[in-house]
Amino acid sequence: MPALIRFIPVILILATVYAKALADDVIVGKVVRVADGDTITVLENRTQHRIRLYGIDAPERRQDFSNKAKQFVSELVFGKQVRVVKKDIDRYDRIVGIVYVGDVCVNEEIVRNGLAWVYRYYCKIPICAAWLDLEAQARDSKMGLWSEF
Repeated sequence: MPALIRFIPVILILATVYAKALADDVIVGKVVRVADGDTITVLENRTQHRIRLYGIDAPERRQDFSNKAKQFVSELVFGKQVRVVKKDIDRYDRIVGIVYVGDVCVNEEIVRNGLAWVYRYYCKIPICAAWLDLEAQARDSKMGLWSEF
């Protein structure tokens, strides 16, 4: 029993570190900027986080449908409380994550409406298969960026 008591501080420290790591995997805040169809800025407790939406790629400025993608994302998230589930940090130091407004997955909605492609090279989690199906449906329905094909 005395040996077990020696490990209690270690167990408490590990539990604290684990809890902190879990808390760091989610950001909750208000969207204060929409840069384009796949990049937003979220304000959480006076800290701004640049968020790159995981697994999708929206048209860049000066590409067809870039303004529509940005407008769609703006209507969906600007000024609203969002939850960002972190997946990675990109080379530009942006948090790469899945963004939710309530129960609505923003990444998914952009693809569903034909305003972004699934980024096949990076989208490797199980939900990506469903997003690929949504992309195919948008393409078959000639929605958004698929309307010109």
